[in-house]
Amino acid sequence: MSQTKRSARRAAYIYTSAMAQHTYGEAHPMKPIRLQHTFELAKAAGFLAGPEAAVVEPRAATVDDLLLFHEREYVDVVRNLDSALGPMTEIAYGFGPGDNPVYPGMYDAHALAAGGSVVASELIASGKYDVAFNPAGGLHHAMPRRASGFCVFNDPVLAIKRLVERGMRVVYVDIDCHHGDGVQYAFYDTARVMTISLHESGRFLFPGTGDVSEIGTGSGAGYSVNVPLAPYTDDDIYAYAFDSVVPPLVKTFHPDVLFTQLGIDTHIGDPITHLRLTTQGFAATVAKLATLAGESAGWIATGGGGYDLSAVARGWAMAFAVMSGREIPVALPDGYRGPPGPETFADPAEPPVDSDIQRQIRGFAERSVDEVRRLIFPHFAL
Repeated sequence: MSQTKRSARRAAYIYTSAMAQHTYGEAHPMKPIRLQHTFELAKAAGFLAGPEAAVVEPRAATVDDLLLFHEREYVDVVRNLDSALGPMTEIAYGFGPGDNPVYPGMYDAHALAAGGSVVASELIASGKYDVAFNPAGGLHHAMPRRASGFCVFNDPVLAIKRLVERGMRVVYVDIDCHHGDGVQYAFYDTARVMTISLHESGRFLFPGTGDVSEIGTGSGAGYSVNVPLAPYTDDDIYAYAFDSVVPPLVKTFHPDVLFTQLGIDTHIGDPITHLRLTTQGFAATVAKLATLAGESAGWIATGGGGYDLSAVARGWAMAFAVMSGREIPVALPDGYRGPPGPETFADPAEPPVDSDIQRQIRGFAERSVDEVRRLIFPHFAL
């Protein structure tokens, strides 16, 4: 697979090996080791070399950072969960068996992931870099006093709030398979931040939210945008939905910063979701975001969902190649020993779904787009 080379950006890849060392448990689908696989692939492919790219170490989010969105009581509970709190306390704050287990080092691990996104906001606001990518971030489900969906601290909200403190206008675009509910919640009543989420419909997938009718309230009416999609949505249908909604709204908003959550659990091989995107379809979407970012003052990207380890490593390495203006080769580099999967960056062709089912999937996307145009576009004279 080849990609047209664009002018290089100054791109920061925010990473330290400590981000990949914790574990939710052997049976849990979230595998932080995916961050190490991604870094090793991006490095082996040469995407981190040269003057246009730099690896930047994060710092842990401070308590003051966390209190931008999370309640102090919740922060204190998370910090103390390793030691003395009982099961009922854990359950009250969203922890326990299942999505959000308690494990040693949890607070430090999630503070570091959150700090990576805060550092990204500082790098972009300072003008030192044009784009900053924190693959450990994108934990978009966490609420002010509750963990949710593998997410303990909501790093996109923390980073965006730091930008808003500087007087910046931000568009948040979330391409994770799951609705970005925590970020939408944080900015539901403000026009300073527009949130756009394309996701598998909550009728079929956690967290059950993200209907087109969730458009914001008060001064934020029209600034929360949702594009729910049907299971088995493929690259072509996804591209139609994205192209119909995202570029016109981003261009109308004129953001100072484009903040993107690049969850790759939309992948056809993902074990816990139902969309059918390929790595090349994912990278094509990132390339469109790159074009939109070129019209704003800066671009922050985070990771997010992604539970097929090969797809995560290949997709996020491809994403950073796009961010820094690199060509993406066909084959994975010699010597790279990542998780099992294709030996190419792009996925092999998959057989299409039945044509009748395909028409239903397309119709679902068209109805979502039509509803966005009806409910959202008039707010911006589109």
